[in-house]
Amino acid sequence: MKESHTEKHPSSGDAMTAELGSIRNVDSEDKMGHLHRRLNNRQIQLIAAGGSIGTALFISIGGGLAKGGPGSLLIAYTVYTLILALVNNSVAEMNTYMPVAGGFVRLAGYWVDDALGFLAGWNFFLYEAILIPFEITALNIVISFWSDEVVKPGPTAGICAAVIILYGLINVLAVRGYGEAEFWLSGGKLILIFMLFAFTFVTMVGGNPQRDAYGFRHFTNPGSFATYLSGGDLGRFEGFLAALFSASFTVVGPEYISMVSAEAQRPSIYIKSAFITVYYRFCIFFIIGALAVGIVVPYNHPTLVNLYFGDGGGGTAAASPYVIAMETLGIGVLPHIVNALILTSIFSAGNTYTYCATRALYSLSLEGRAPRFLRRCNKNGTPIYCFAIVMLFPMLSFLQVSSSSAVVITWLTALITGGGLISFIIMSITFINYHKACVTQGVDRKTRPYYGYFQPYGAYIALGFQLLILLVYGYYAFRPWSVELFFQSYTMQILAVVLFCGWKLFKKTRYIRPHEVDLVWERPLIEAYEDSLIDPPVGFWTEMAQMVGLRRNKVDFR
Repeated sequence: MKESHTEKHPSSGDAMTAELGSIRNVDSEDKMGHLHRRLNNRQIQLIAAGGSIGTALFISIGGGLAKGGPGSLLIAYTVYTLILALVNNSVAEMNTYMPVAGGFVRLAGYWVDDALGFLAGWNFFLYEAILIPFEITALNIVISFWSDEVVKPGPTAGICAAVIILYGLINVLAVRGYGEAEFWLSGGKLILIFMLFAFTFVTMVGGNPQRDAYGFRHFTNPGSFATYLSGGDLGRFEGFLAALFSASFTVVGPEYISMVSAEAQRPSIYIKSAFITVYYRFCIFFIIGALAVGIVVPYNHPTLVNLYFGDGGGGTAAASPYVIAMETLGIGVLPHIVNALILTSIFSAGNTYTYCATRALYSLSLEGRAPRFLRRCNKNGTPIYCFAIVMLFPMLSFLQVSSSSAVVITWLTALITGGGLISFIIMSITFINYHKACVTQGVDRKTRPYYGYFQPYGAYIALGFQLLILLVYGYYAFRPWSVELFFQSYTMQILAVVLFCGWKLFKKTRYIRPHEVDLVWERPLIEAYEDSLIDPPVGFWTEMAQMVGLRRNKVDFR
């Protein structure tokens, strides 16, 4: 179906306005696919930030530093961040124009191939669901910073149960409860990361108990590039690969905005703003974060060496390079404050993953790729049966009771990384077909709420790079050969092939050619909803000011 930009669809708009009724504020009963559009600008911005900042940025990044060195870490994080910015550029254009429930998952099935949508949905669902026990396991590790008793079976099981219950209560309170809770939890993450950046700057110029202005010393002593597995140039290359794999696990963001787009009060404006700020978050959180880690601690620090090459396993919260640096410099109270905020960060990330996994499963049911009963929402707009299934996955965190946290985290990290790479590959494939459809049907993409520049070249570059990482991710399974490492590295890839081919053969799906792509789809419904809104959009900073009692009656269109 070709898209028309001259036709306003008046009959559809009038009918849809009548169907939606009078929409005045966030308490109205408008539903898009039975999900309430109640997330405001500040909640979306902080949810996006919360999904980007997790355990990896504060703790797991130390593995990339120990294996690759500060130079490799900085280069790897910069390169991967730029690649993911290209992915963001693609999905932003698609989702601001078509903010449907399920985000990129439904777009893949509707604009490329139903089998790709099936793969996208189940892969993303598993990716998010597996992240929940990962964060709960990491939370136990962080708590053990204060007491070794936590790692015993009883306390471990108790903490897991308490966190699972809290996630359940927050998410079952519906979108408003989740959005407000995540807003405050994400605020704690932002405080933490800027506190760590300030710590890095102050201590590197001499503001520490030892009065040591160490600056960029660790880039020259022991050096910028570490060797890993081998010596010489090969070892440095393998170290860079380790840093790149660390980046592919740590750097995330666009997928979370895509998933909440169907629940934004003003999707064309608020979702666009959230996608644009992703570029700033990438630069600040990940590139500067990688630089800061390389500044504060050398890659051959005994604690790091023990954690990643000795018998330290997953370590404790002291595995955070920042905490290691604080203890090395003799700083007393700050490590406890940082660990408390890391706890908040981890809890927030798990909360976000619970939300996204629920919505991913819900979108699968909407498209007929999961049982119909999963479409049922409660009166608050929560897909209640989807939520119940998602809450089974956190039970995997109880594996810590019989196995070490390190073993559990290693497996979960490998599965999560593979799932994330597959999601970004699907986003790029979807945009490429969408772009071909726009060209074939004569659609001017510049009329979209968000226009992606350097396309489709950016999508092709991102697709090629992500495919390359996905293929070489199991490199270390061959150095030397390890069956366990092989399945850790390639389980999600193997599952992806099974899901795609199985659904394609079972349903006999076919590739949707560019001239067949429906570029109208739910757009009339979305336009009717947005046209029915009376109150003008409110900017992020205006909402923040209103929240604390300032500028209550002022409107900001930014």
